[in-house]
Formats: sequence, structure tokens, C-alpha cells
Amino acid sequence: MTSKALKKDSSDQKYEIRPTQSHELLKELHILTRDGKLNQDTRRKLKQVYHLVQFIEPLLQEVLDRKENLTLVDHGAGKSYLGFILNDLFCKLQEKPSTIIGIELREELVKKSQELASKLEFNNMRFLHLSVEESLSSDLIPHDVDVVTALHACNTATDDAIRFALSRKAQHIVLVPCCQAEVAAAFRKSKNTSSKNELSEIWRHPIHAREFGSHITNVLRCLQLESHGYDVTVTELVGWEHSMKNELIIATQRNLDGKQASERKTKLLHDVGLKALADRFA
Repeated sequence: MTSKALKKDSSDQKYEIRPTQSHELLKELHILTRDGKLNQDTRRKLKQVYHLVQFIEPLLQEVLDRKENLTLVDHGAGKSYLGFILNDLFCKLQEKPSTIIGIELREELVKKSQELASKLEFNNMRFLHLSVEESLSSDLIPHDVDVVTALHACNTATDDAIRFALSRKAQHIVLVPCCQAEVAAAFRKSKNTSSKNELSEIWRHPIHAREFGSHITNVLRCLQLESHGYDVTVTELVGWEHSMKNELIIATQRNLDGKQASERKTKLLHDVGLKALADRFA
């Protein structure tokens, strides 16, 4: 076998099903076909799953290096695919399985996730039907959580997850934002009242307002997290769910001095005419 073929074979093995993985879950996620096989399309999806998890696993391990088990909250969990994947690949394998809590407003999705967890005997997973406000004070969730995730949380749902994470003193926050529309709407609303300067040309046209609004929203989120003492990394999450929204924000609490980040955030909000949204990024 040539070295090129050996390299390809090694790469393929990296993305094969692991012995400990639940085949029932992989069928539910359409990673395995109905007859339990991998084809070219499903293997690509499996590779995307592993690509996402490789960013999160080191954060979970960092927590477990300090304590016996952890609590992860998936905020705005939807069908809870992320929670199920993390449990299947990592949490259920620990000597004392860590707790994964999915928070979702749509009751039918919560019930479906509960049924799947029961079927798979993932007894360390819980799913709660809670609004954003309810999640902030619910005694069904530990006062302090270790990791908060929000995958493709649309519009202000990412900000809701950040607000929850800050209130629960999360050590790590993992965000894949999606469909940011609030800031673009604010640009349209303030078009005739905001100060006119060269910067305002960036959002004068609707398509630019939408794209710049999406970008500046994530910039402000990063400054918000940094102002609360987090060390923030922004990278690209390639290919997950074939989405164009591939920005991955990872924040780790290092108790850094957030004064300068807070000052830059305040100035940026002023310069782009978004002072009205200061509370959103507080």
C-alpha cells in the first residue's frame, strides 16, 4: 500500500464509529442509515460531528481535572442533538457520568428529548421546559454550572444563553450564533436620527446593514464576555449542518481585568449608534 493510501486509510479510521457509541442515537441523528451503515454522506456528517466535539472535549476535561464531575447546560437546546452527542462521546464514559441539562421553550421538543434519553438509558441527561427568565432563577438547575452551550441559537437566543451563563457563573461558554437580526433592525430604526459620519456608510444599504449587523453583534458579544473576565477565542466551525453561520465563540473564565474591554464596548456602541442596546450587551 502506498504512503498516500495509508494516510487516507488512517484519516478514514479517525472518523469511523467508536465502539462505545450508541447506534440507536446515530440513527436518530441520521448519521447511520436505517440498516446501521455509513455511506459517503453519513460519513461526512459524522466527521462534522467529531469536528464540533473536538473543540468542546478539552473544556470538559479541564473541568474534570479539578472536580469529580460537571454540569453542562445546553441553552435553547432544540432537539438536544448537541447534548446527546456530547453525552455519547464523552460524558457517559466518565466513572461518575456528568450531568447534561437541555433547556428549551418548545414543550414538544422537550418531551421528545426525554423519550429518547429514556430509550437510550442516558440517565444523566435532563430536559427542562423553561423560558429564558425562568431558567435564570429555576431551582431545577444548579446555582453554579460548569459549561454552557448554545448551538445555532437564532437572533437574541445567543444573548439569552450568555445572560444565563453569566448568572450561573459558567467556567466555559461555547456559542455558535445564528441569524442575528436585532442590530440590523436597530440600524434601520436609527438611520435618520443617528450621527452622520463615515462609519454610517457601512449600514446605509439594507444588505450591508444585515451583514455588518451580524458581524458587529458577535464583536460586541466577545467584548461583553471579556468585560466579565473571560478569555475569548473566535474561530470557524466548518461545515456543521451545512450552514453559512460558522462562527464559533469559546469563552473561558480567567477572572481577567475587564475594564478596558468594557470601555471599548461602550465606545463602539456609541460610534455605531447602538447606545440603545447597551443593556443587551451589559
